[in-house]
Order: sequence, then C-alpha cells, then structure tokens
Amino acid sequence: MTSPERPVLACAGRSLDLSQPIVMGIINTTPDSFSDGGALYRSGVLDLEQALERARDLCGQGAAILDIGGESTRPGAAPVSVQQELDRVLPLVERIAAELDVVISVDTSSARVISAAAAAGAGMINDVRALVREGALEAAAATSLPICLMHMQGDPSTMQQAPVYRDVVAEVGAFLGERIAACEAAGIQRQRLVLDPGFGFGKTLAHNFQLLQRLPELAIGGLPLLVGLSRKSLIRKVLGREVGDRLPASLALAVLAAERGAAIIRVHDVAETRDALAMYDALKQWGQP
Repeated sequence: MTSPERPVLACAGRSLDLSQPIVMGIINTTPDSFSDGGALYRSGVLDLEQALERARDLCGQGAAILDIGGESTRPGAAPVSVQQELDRVLPLVERIAAELDVVISVDTSSARVISAAAAAGAGMINDVRALVREGALEAAAATSLPICLMHMQGDPSTMQQAPVYRDVVAEVGAFLGERIAACEAAGIQRQRLVLDPGFGFGKTLAHNFQLLQRLPELAIGGLPLLVGLSRKSLIRKVLGREVGDRLPASLALAVLAAERGAAIIRVHDVAETRDALAMYDALKQWGQP
C-alpha cells in the first residue's frame, strides 16, 4: 500500500507510484550541458531521431520518467531565448508522447514552455527556479500537472561564485516552504508538488553534504523529494574524477539519497541506478529477522 508520505502523482493520464524510489532519466537537448552537452547534435543541429532513440533506450532501462531540458543550467551557463527552448523541446515531447508509454517531464522555467509542453503531452514540469519567473505560477496552475520546485541560490551564470548560508538546510527549507505557499495561493494543490533541494545549484561541497545528511528535514509536509546528484562536480571535488568516471560515486549517492527518503532519483545512468536501488530495496525487504 502506498504511504501518505509517498503519493501517487497523476501525470496527464499516467500515474507515478512513489511508494518506492523511482528513476528519472535525463535527456539534454542542449549543446552545452555539463555532462552530455551536444551528444544529440549533428552538425550543430539537434538530431531528433537520435534523441528519440535515447528516450527509447532509457525507457528500456526502466526509467519511470524522462526529463527533457532545452536550457543548460550548469554553472556559468548562458540563458537561451524562449523560442530556442521551444524549438529544442517540443518536437521531442510530441514524438515521445505519441510513441512511448512513459511520463514526460519538461525541465523549464518559462511560462510559454510550460504551457506548450503540457499541450504537447508532458506529464510533469520540473522548474529549477521554482516558478518565480513572470507568468510561470499561472501557467503551471493551468496545466493541472505535478510540479517540481527546486531551490537555487542566484542564477546559473553566477550561482557557484561564492554561495553563502548561515544554515543551508534551514534556508533551503524556508524557501521551499514559501514556494509551496505561493503555489497553493495560485491554485496549485499541495498534492501536485515535488521538492528538490537543488544539489550543486549555488552550494559548496559542504552545503551539498549537509543537505544530503539532513535530507529528511526537507520533505516539508510529507511532500516527495526529487534528488539530482548524478555526475555532479561534488564527486570531482571529493575523488578527483572527471565526468566520464563518476558512475560508481553517482550510484553511491543515489542509494544514500533513497535511504534518506528521496522518492525520485534524477540520473544519466538509468539501468545501473535501478540495479543499485533494487539492492537497497532487497535489504529493506529481506534484512529484517
């Protein structure tokens, strides 16, 4: 039975049962993302067929959600126009919605993209800016889709220059609480909300580990948590590993996040993460006398 703390999310005709941690697979339609930027491009143009093949592959590996982003939010990233974002995201959303049985999440902060993505078949909105851009709250409310609210100090171009907190967990929690209240005031029911502490978004190494250690404190009102630690630079800072060598550490972080209550784990490596989480689940199931 699904616990009250782990709801079933209604995602445009599909359901996400969060009674056990599920995996969100990443599809970057950007040429400059930190991990796989440009991997889906040919001669400077997004290869839609290759992107669709990536989606099929992630579904086959067991992704419950595909998260499609058209604007890089890596540290130092430059903003893109709304039209660029629409051109990168919408064709792929439409193809996946027509051909694959999977929940589509769109990683965007733009009101226009939120509305257009919902109309194209998206089942979830994942906003690193927590619906603070003009019109985003109203657009999200009109979609009736689940919304992930993430914390970020500053913006991608400057967020890692000198992040400072008195108590990072308390301040992230306060921000998320304020955004929950803003959503409810705009007509977005609490049961539609997912929370993301924003690992690596305006946080030092110490901040990231404090958030992970105290992750249960951020499940405000029992809302589900989404955690994205896959291939993040904190691994390089601890181990010295470059992006292509961060899988083992990413798996360890995924299990640590699940153990601390994360409901959705956002990753690049779906099959491996599913295996790691399956072993964690087996321990919970069989580890008791």
